[in-house]
Amino acid sequence: MILNILLLIIGFILLIKGADIFVDGASSTAQNFKVSKMLIGLTIVAFGTSAPEFAVSISALASGSTDMLLGNVIGSNILNILLILGVAAIICPITIKDNTVKKELPLTLLISTLLVVLFLDISLGNGSVNQITRSDGIIIILFFTIFLYYLITLAKQGKKSKEEKPKFKLGKSLLFVLLGLGGIVLGSNLVVDNASSIATTLGISERVIALTIIALGTSLPELVTTIVSAKKGELDLIVGNVIGSNIFNICVVLGIPVAIFGGITPSSFQSMDLIVLVGSSLLLFIFAETSKKITKLEGALMLITFLIYYTLIFIV
Repeated sequence: MILNILLLIIGFILLIKGADIFVDGASSTAQNFKVSKMLIGLTIVAFGTSAPEFAVSISALASGSTDMLLGNVIGSNILNILLILGVAAIICPITIKDNTVKKELPLTLLISTLLVVLFLDISLGNGSVNQITRSDGIIIILFFTIFLYYLITLAKQGKKSKEEKPKFKLGKSLLFVLLGLGGIVLGSNLVVDNASSIATTLGISERVIALTIIALGTSLPELVTTIVSAKKGELDLIVGNVIGSNIFNICVVLGIPVAIFGGITPSSFQSMDLIVLVGSSLLLFIFAETSKKITKLEGALMLITFLIYYTLIFIV
């Protein structure tokens, strides 16, 4: 137990330092390629910080832990919005661009809703058990191609705009991205592995472990990167990171393993988890649509909602 705690602390240190280097590298890379920081947030930052979720999903599916796979995705997406954006907004109110409100947030809400619809086979009269089949995984991946097409369009538009002078040259920027990502992934793995060992020793169920410790552990890169970005004023990286990560989590972290290895049939998930998944995306869209920003008050409301949900996980 003592060794697990020590490795847990080392993991946090690697995460924090890695995120600091990663944000600098990603921001400078955007400037070098003359594309918007929002695009970098939606791609390099989002996909990079979702690497731990993908690794956990492959491992969980290989070991037959289907609840761990779905809980990792659902829990991480809820954490990304309610906890990460909530904390970031409290640190610094987040302005949301019109393009994000009109295109990126609706797409996030659509894909979250799609996952719930594909999962609820019993409620929709499509089967005797709730499951996500291989064909469902393929459908999810097809929706991801829409997102990729949007990213290509965004990249072309971004090249037309004038960007500020890069902080570092391209080579150093990419080196910072790689070093930061390495620290993030290694630190996250240390945190997840040792937190899971501690939780298992204490006799916590797989669903609770997946929705809390595993989801929180694999979302630590997004959380730390977001806090660092908020302090540095990189608001576009914050929003792009969360939106990109949530879409990546559902379409790639869940969709690809299921499409390759076959369907999953989780046993212990409740409607509350799915409602909060879609509800958190809807709440973010409403806040962004009404004022084009997430205020400190709205950030506090998101954080309170997160704490209530986490309390219910242990009660229900």
